[in-house]
Amino acid sequence: MARRNLERHRRKGLDDLERQMVEAASFGGLDDARVLEIGGGIGTLQAELLDRGAAQGEVVELVSAYEPYARELAHERGLEDRTSFRVADLLEDPGAVEPADVVLMNRVVCCSPDGVALTGEAAKLARHTLVLSYPRDVVWVRTGLRLFNMGLLLLGRSFRTFVHPPAALAAAAEAAGLRQLDSGHGFVWQFAAFQRS
Repeated sequence: MARRNLERHRRKGLDDLERQMVEAASFGGLDDARVLEIGGGIGTLQAELLDRGAAQGEVVELVSAYEPYARELAHERGLEDRTSFRVADLLEDPGAVEPADVVLMNRVVCCSPDGVALTGEAAKLARHTLVLSYPRDVVWVRTGLRLFNMGLLLLGRSFRTFVHPPAALAAAAEAAGLRQLDSGHGFVWQFAAFQRS
């Protein structure tokens, strides 16, 4: 999957929602900013922000298999001295990750039954901005994900996807002192951007 993600990114770049997320994350400038991409896979969003002027980036993942492909992407873009990759579980050990000016979570909270708690931990790490994306809480998305989860069950896989109420995700960010300043959506996914007051 990590290899396919890199190949897809090489061919197509960011999708529309990801471009909107990058714009929201860039609001207010990126000079000397540290960027943290939680569950970032190969690190495409933090790489975009580094290209736009952020100083340092870090990808934090649960799965170490993404690391060689994240490093390959960073090398291709000349960013290897400004980005790092770390395997850590933010919910198990929140102190393992340093705060950052901009924190990103792209299609991550849906991978955890504790997505609301994960949003809260990410918000605490955001010194300035938090941008996250997640499945829309609408009938066709819920139905599609139920069918997807049933397929995973039939295949004997333990992974499941979750649709968390957007209001609960926003409340978790706001409880950490952030306020929502932007949002947008496509057919399946939506994003929200928060900033520290």
